[in-house]
Amino acid sequence: MVAEKCYDTSVDDSAFDARALAELTYLEDTLGLLDPDDVEVSVSAGVLRVELRDGTKIVINSHRAAGQIWMAAVATAWHFDPAPDGGWVSPKSGEALRPTLVKLIHDHLGLTISL
Repeated sequence: MVAEKCYDTSVDDSAFDARALAELTYLEDTLGLLDPDDVEVSVSAGVLRVELRDGTKIVINSHRAAGQIWMAAVATAWHFDPAPDGGWVSPKSGEALRPTLVKLIHDHLGLTISL
């Protein structure tokens, strides 16, 4: 079953792919600036993998069929819809992707980062 898009429903597949790729590239580039002893970033087949110093693994990828970016970490999964402001927001919780990722990193490493 495909999740309903509750935010920016005007995004077609091509626009979605471009927007999702831009977000994943931004996250990869920004997280890649952190100390690799704290945060290791890798990408393969369009999947962004982030491994934290404490062993926590975060996986982020786009899912065109659902029109979302999905993130999984610590036995939790989030689905983020494209928001009209250019961000990505969970339709269930209202949480935004970047602050959620910042909180995960802070909770596990004590690092305060800005995305």
